[in-house]
Amino acid sequence: MSRVLRSYSFELSEFDFDAIRRWLSGTYWSPGISRERVEKGFRASALCIGAFEDGRQVGVARCVSDTTRFAYIADVFVDEACRGRGIAKEMVKRLIEHPLVADTDKFYLHTVDAHRVYEGLGFKLFSHPERVMVREKGI
Repeated sequence: MSRVLRSYSFELSEFDFDAIRRWLSGTYWSPGISRERVEKGFRASALCIGAFEDGRQVGVARCVSDTTRFAYIADVFVDEACRGRGIAKEMVKRLIEHPLVADTDKFYLHTVDAHRVYEGLGFKLFSHPERVMVREKGI
């Protein structure tokens, strides 16, 4: 069995935006998103992380933040062939511990099916969902 060399990087220059677009365009939260919009969103984020195995990108996540009061973890995705290895949890852990955002008051994220992954990092259900509002494009 060959050994898999895994690494993590915050350097956008190392990211494979074609792969990221393929992943995200198939998700429930950004179906059909274009490469241009993916890259624009990542470049406008406070912090982004990529996971790599043997030089190939296998995961991604980003953090939108004012670096003081709030941070929103978004677009956490791991290639289907690499799931179940703790990659998503490690990326989010590295994001929330990064010096740029580590002292931020509150971290938020949305998930449909990965609550157990994030509970291990201290996330819990929002205590006052009635306070959260959203404005969607086209409405």
